[in-house]
Amino acid sequence: MIKRRILPVAMPPYRVALVSILSLLLFVVLLAEFWPHLEQRLENLSTLQLGLLASLIAGLFTAVGAIPIFFIKQLSRSIEDSLMGFGAGVMLAATAYELVLPAIDHADTLFGPAWVTILILTVGIAAGGLLLLALHKYVPHEHFILGPESGADHIKIRRVWLFIMAIALHNLPEGLAVGVGFGGNDLASGVALAIGIGLQNMPEGLVVAIALMSLGYSRMTAFGVTLITGLVQPLGGLIGVVAVSLVDLMMPFALAFAAGAMLFVISHEIIPESHSKGHQSKATFGVLLGFVVMTAIGIALG
Repeated sequence: MIKRRILPVAMPPYRVALVSILSLLLFVVLLAEFWPHLEQRLENLSTLQLGLLASLIAGLFTAVGAIPIFFIKQLSRSIEDSLMGFGAGVMLAATAYELVLPAIDHADTLFGPAWVTILILTVGIAAGGLLLLALHKYVPHEHFILGPESGADHIKIRRVWLFIMAIALHNLPEGLAVGVGFGGNDLASGVALAIGIGLQNMPEGLVVAIALMSLGYSRMTAFGVTLITGLVQPLGGLIGVVAVSLVDLMMPFALAFAAGAMLFVISHEIIPESHSKGHQSKATFGVLLGFVVMTAIGIALG
């Protein structure tokens, strides 16, 4: 279990929350304003290029989120849980709007009968969740708050590698989701999904970096490890975009599969960790805020 030294943040929690909300609102407004110009440039890229570029940028947001470690040593537990809740809310909305609903639309278009759509959605979500369950069962890793899992031997495996494997298990399905999101030639949906994953990666990156610093690693080491973990997402993005590009009929299943993997990460990892230290209410409000922000991004992109 990680021992944390709680140091005061620069601003009271309510001011941090207010600044965060105003910043997010400004981001959504600017996104809506400049999206038509950006869309014209992105339309010239191939599906493979879009999937790789978007998943790479989303992954790099993990390192962007870790930048504050050069100015602070620790966050209060309540703010950390609120940030994780925010990430969970973003992922929930992204899963629902950018994966599940497009999966239903594609299945209806390709196959027709409602029972086929339901079957594809059920099998795909179950398969995505079961794959992540198997990975979590057999890959040694350590939760940032809940501690080691999968028989992790701290004598044989350094804790930093357990953290790397843990965050890789987060980022692989997220990258897969971004890649799949561009497979259906729906540019706005793919971009919204990539932005949502990027936003979720920022608080996650900060939590990872601070957890590593609490174990005695330097700021540069913590930042470097966080950057490396974010680069797992382009691998998942490549797998997703290649899969749906080769076989168009796989699109509904691939979307549902990515949704199942994302839902597993949210329920099995992020929400339990954000609720583990008695700050459930603040974490839940973070979920609500994240869901609303992701919904606003989808509306802004049309």
